[in-house]
Amino acid sequence: MKRREFISLAGGLLTWGPLAARAQQPKIHRIGIIDDSPIWNAFRQGLRELGYLEGQNIAFEYRYADGLPDRLAEVAIELVRRPVDVIAVYGTPPARAAKQATSTIPIVMIGIGDPVGAGLVPSLAHPGGNITGNTILGPDVASKRLQLLKEGVPASRVALLWNPENASHSAYVEEMRTAASTLGVTLISVPVSRASEFDGAFAAMMRERPDAFVMTADPLHQLHIKRIVDFLAQNRLLGMFQLRENVNAGALMSYGASLPDLFRRGAAYVHRILQGTRPADLPVEQAVKFELVINLKTAKAAGLTIPESFILRADEVIE
Repeated sequence: MKRREFISLAGGLLTWGPLAARAQQPKIHRIGIIDDSPIWNAFRQGLRELGYLEGQNIAFEYRYADGLPDRLAEVAIELVRRPVDVIAVYGTPPARAAKQATSTIPIVMIGIGDPVGAGLVPSLAHPGGNITGNTILGPDVASKRLQLLKEGVPASRVALLWNPENASHSAYVEEMRTAASTLGVTLISVPVSRASEFDGAFAAMMRERPDAFVMTADPLHQLHIKRIVDFLAQNRLLGMFQLRENVNAGALMSYGASLPDLFRRGAAYVHRILQGTRPADLPVEQAVKFELVINLKTAKAAGLTIPESFILRADEVIE
């Protein structure tokens, strides 16, 4: 082989080597998340269990709106412009903002109360379009929560914290009102759609002399759960929540699906979409198991003795 030919061949190999190495590097999928909080850890863990390692084959783009409707629209558009491969959202307002921002980027919604009623999908079995995920079935178990609360706490006037900006809450509130009428309970509406409204709403609520409290799993309210639980403790007001995590934070009881499980299952939806499945072909998944959790420490601090028969019905008791 002539020297010039050898140098040319060697140079070609040196050039090809780095190109081949780059070609073999895995694609990094970009996942957009709105309003990251500790509950998203279950989502990230679910992706790790499916083989996605941050910095190697997946990256997260975080945007924060603090649940504010106007800001939600802005951050959803920011993620679309980035762009990302999938947008993951928790709750109805972020899901609506993401849907309005894009009709092409896949959206995985997690813990939605009423996806059909909120206009996010035409049906659970056939979501169509670019959005799918799972539902916490909020409206369908609202009456059960009120019934359980009344069994555990002597209550005739119950305050309901809800978010008027959350489209899925209309059905929830209506079912609560129907259940309250059946159970002989006066329902006190406490609407809060912005963090700045809490103080005024709570002051108005206390003027109505409630003897118990219920709330939804609204993402904005969950961002301020410590504030809510502390206020209830200061006023010796006991209540029913949707999330077990709220009971861990000091609430009296909860009845609902496992939110960490819904986030892990949301990760599985992201995986299937990244593998090539269209969101339109993935039915919206419904929660099937609901658990009653009771915090006896909270009951004791408020001077409440919960009937033993009721405690025995609980799936978990915090003592």
